[in-house]
Amino acid sequence: MTAAIVAASLGLLLAWDEVAVATERPRVIVSTDAGGTDYDDLQSLVHLLLHADVVEIEGLVSSPYGPGRAQHIHTVIDAYARDHALLRRRFGGYPDPDTLRRLTVQGAVESAGAAGFAEPTAGSRWIVECGRRDDPRPLWVLVWGGIDDLAQAVHDAPDILPKLRVHFIGGPNKKWSAPAYDYLVREHPHLWIIESNATYRGWFVGGDQSGAWGNDTFVAAHAAGHGTLGDYFAHGIAFRGETQTRLKMGDSPSLAMLIHGDPGRPDHASWGGAFVRAWDRDRLVWRRPPADDDIVETFRVVELVLDSETPAASLAATLDLDGQACPGTRDADGAWHFWFCPKESRAWRFAIASTDAAIDGTAGSFRSVAAAATRRDEPSARFPNWWTDDPDPTVAEGPHHGAKTVSRWRREFLAEFADRLDRCQP
Repeated sequence: MTAAIVAASLGLLLAWDEVAVATERPRVIVSTDAGGTDYDDLQSLVHLLLHADVVEIEGLVSSPYGPGRAQHIHTVIDAYARDHALLRRRFGGYPDPDTLRRLTVQGAVESAGAAGFAEPTAGSRWIVECGRRDDPRPLWVLVWGGIDDLAQAVHDAPDILPKLRVHFIGGPNKKWSAPAYDYLVREHPHLWIIESNATYRGWFVGGDQSGAWGNDTFVAAHAAGHGTLGDYFAHGIAFRGETQTRLKMGDSPSLAMLIHGDPGRPDHASWGGAFVRAWDRDRLVWRRPPADDDIVETFRVVELVLDSETPAASLAATLDLDGQACPGTRDADGAWHFWFCPKESRAWRFAIASTDAAIDGTAGSFRSVAAAATRRDEPSARFPNWWTDDPDPTVAEGPHHGAKTVSRWRREFLAEFADRLDRCQP
């Protein structure tokens, strides 16, 4: 690390006093869609492995929507393996790469359907196995992709619920696993969970973006040339045919809360953000196509139900929501069910394409609006352990509720990450 960065890091230590640091190694399972619909999970996996000496990684589950698979996690572990000897010799505590490979399993690759659960996967079984271990520490499940494997695990083994502490990076991820999320809401309201739909964006939106701390400058300044992991971060992550050199790491706040924060108190300041108790947000069911004057709170789960008398056959249907394909399922009575979750506040239009003539071509529209600031004062008695973004406008970065509770620490958490990347230098 350069002298300037060292000085900056030392100067920022005083600011860290406000944030409690964990005193024991947290048990961690990461459920990720790495290699799927975005590249930030691959960046966050680098961040995770460079902190593998301060957290106890018990599982890496590939839980994608889209093309991501366990092999993408192995790609990051392969880069880690080339730096491992140096990291272990200098600092100790870094797990063997083969151990991490054995902990990497494939989870669900498709939505569980309207029920929110289906058949066990290797990923859900691994969550159950870890949850049942005789260990007094809670098991942190950091969900960076679909929440289907977690829902399946809890369905199959509800006895693990008291041990679980979930940090769900929701937002776009929530829309891909809306039925599984809704299952947890319906059947397991006492689940301990942080639902970060917008707060996580403070990792790459707002804060100090000057000089080498910018999203476009940090990677070249602090990752490139810093061992195999640093070079992978800077040059090896491809998405949609292009190498990604812009810092995002949108899932890293879930780990950062365990490193610099009091994870048992989500309402306290931490690098992962500060949250409020969730209010009642049961799914909204529309039994006819919505129109322009229909309004839903952003991030609320919506179900559209359309009746059909077409005889059951090999029928298929997809709801296209501004380019996002939401597959439909048909129940025993012949009705079609479509699930979606608006990830931002705006007007939405949709159209259905189906081999069922009764619903093919159905179209509609609605608006999603941000939660009112007063919602923070309406904690639900039904969800005593459910936390979510603070709608207070003073801690928002633009439209992103709660994001300032992360972005305020940008210099601190990036300086610490730069220091970790320095560990890989020969």
